[in-house]
Amino acid sequence: MKRIYLNFFTLIIFHFLFSCTSETIQLTNDQISAIDSVLYIDVPAGAPGLAIGIVQNGQVIYEKYAGYANLTDSTLLDHNSRFNIASNGKQFTALVVVTLLEQGKLDLDDNIQNYLPEIYSDKFVNITVRDLINHTSGIRDIYDLWALQDKVWWKVSSSNPDVIKLLSRQQDLNFEPSTEYSYSNSNYILLTEIIARVTGKSFRTYSDELFNDLGMANTSFESDHTTIRGDIAKPYFNFDSWFNYDWITDVHGDGALFSTLVDQLHWESIIQTNKSYPISADLIEMSQNSIPGSKFENYGFGLEFGEYNGINLRYHEGATGALKAVMYRFPERKLSIITLTNSGKVGPVQTTQAIADILLGTEIKKESYLTEPDKIGAHVELSDITGTYQYGEDGGLFKFVDRDGELFLLRYGRNDTKLLRESANVFHQWNDPAFKLEFTRAYDSNMIVTAYYHEPAPFSLTRIQADFTGYNFEAIEGNFKNIELDVQLTAKYIGNRMYNFTLGEDQYTIEMLKPNFLKMGNYTIIFADNSDILLSSGRIQNIRFIIE
Repeated sequence: MKRIYLNFFTLIIFHFLFSCTSETIQLTNDQISAIDSVLYIDVPAGAPGLAIGIVQNGQVIYEKYAGYANLTDSTLLDHNSRFNIASNGKQFTALVVVTLLEQGKLDLDDNIQNYLPEIYSDKFVNITVRDLINHTSGIRDIYDLWALQDKVWWKVSSSNPDVIKLLSRQQDLNFEPSTEYSYSNSNYILLTEIIARVTGKSFRTYSDELFNDLGMANTSFESDHTTIRGDIAKPYFNFDSWFNYDWITDVHGDGALFSTLVDQLHWESIIQTNKSYPISADLIEMSQNSIPGSKFENYGFGLEFGEYNGINLRYHEGATGALKAVMYRFPERKLSIITLTNSGKVGPVQTTQAIADILLGTEIKKESYLTEPDKIGAHVELSDITGTYQYGEDGGLFKFVDRDGELFLLRYGRNDTKLLRESANVFHQWNDPAFKLEFTRAYDSNMIVTAYYHEPAPFSLTRIQADFTGYNFEAIEGNFKNIELDVQLTAKYIGNRMYNFTLGEDQYTIEMLKPNFLKMGNYTIIFADNSDILLSSGRIQNIRFIIE
C-alpha cells in the first residue's frame, strides 16, 4: 500500500509542477471574434455546419460548433456529434502499425506478400509495409477502379474483403514499388488486413483497444454501417435544397473513422505534450515524423509534410462526399487547428487557412504572384491561337475555337466560355474579367497560353502540334476488354481525327490529339503498338484493354 501511495503522490506533484510551469494561452477578443466570423460565414439558418477546435501547448483554446447534425430531427452539432473524418483517419491506421513495429510483430521492410499472398499471387512483387504507409506501393486506388466499373461508393454497400478481392485480380502496378509516390486508398485498406492477420483480431477490435488506451472513447473505425453508434453528423449536399444520403459502405482503414471534435482535440493535446500513457512517448514521436528508410519524405505515417506560408506544417485533408475534415499542425509552435464539417457547401481547407492567418498574424509570409500579365505582347489573330493546349505531357486541356469571329474556351466538365479581347494578346472571361488568358509565342513559334486568376499561381499550357501523315485512324477500332475489372471499351472512328468511345454507361466523342494519344474526360488513352488500349487517370495508370 505504501508503494502505491508514493507513486500516486509523485504523480500529483508532477501534475502540479507541470500545471504551474505551462504557459496559459489566451485568445484575444479580436481573435475570438474573427474566428467566430469564419465559423458562421458558411452556415446559413437551417443548414448543416461545422466544428472548429484549436489546441496550443496541449490546451484547448477554442472549441465551437455551428449548424445542424441532422436536419430531419433538428439535432444541432455539439461536443457529442460524431463526424466521419475520412482520410484523416489514416494517421490512426498508421499509428496501429507503429504499435506493432514497436512490439516487433511487424517490420517496415516486410514484403506484404508474406501476409497477403493473394495480392499479385502469380508473381513476386517487392511491395513492403513501408510502401503501403508511404503511398509508394504502385497499387491502384480502389475507388478509381470502381469508377471504371460504374460503381459509386456511396450507392453500393462494399467491405474490405470486397476491396481485397478486386485488388487480388490486378495484374499490373502503376509503377515499380518504391520508385514513385502516388496516393492510393488501397494501401491503407490492405494495412487493415495485415494488422488483422498479425494480431489475430479484427482491425476494428484492435484499433478500438488503441483508442481506449488513448482516452478517445467516441472514436472508432466503422466496419458495419448498421451498427454505428452515437450522435452522427449526417452528410448533406445542396442542389437547390439540402440532400442527405445514407452511409452504407463498410470499407474502412483508409477512412470511415467516426470521431468527435473533443476526441480529436484530445489527440492533438497528446501529440503536443507527448503524454499518452500507456502508449510510449517514443511511439508517439515516431508517428509524427517521416518514415525511416523512405526517400519520399512528403508523406509519413498518415501525415503530409509541407509549409504554410513559410511555416513548417504537418497536415491531412479528408473528404468522403459531403463529410470533410482538415487537420493543420504547426509543430514548432505547438499549434493545431481542426475543422470538421457535414456540409457540402463548406470548404474546410479555406476555413482552416483563414483561422491560421488569424492566429499566426504577422508571422506568415504570403506567397505573391502575378494576377495579370506584367506587359502587353504582340497582337494575335484568332486564327493564330485556336487549337488544343495541354498542361505538361498528359495534363489538362484548354481548347480554343473561333465561333463567328468570337473566341470560346472549351474545358472538360464545364460550360463553353466566351472570351473577350482586352489587349493585343490578352483575353478575359466575359463574365469574370479577373480570369485572363495571355497568348505568346514560344521559341519554336508554337503558341503558349498562360492563365491568370486570384489563385492559383499563373500556369501555362502549350498548343499541341502533331504530324498525322500516313496515320491509319481506322486501324484502331473495335471492342476492347479489361479482364482485371471485367469492363469493356468500344472505339469507333467517325472521321476528321474524331472517335466515339463507349466505356460502361458513358459515351464520349473525342479528338485524337497526337498519334495514338487521346484525352477522354479525365482519362488519358494511349494505343499501344500491339493494338491494346492503355487507360490512365491520376491514381490508376495503364489499365490494359485487349481487343476482343
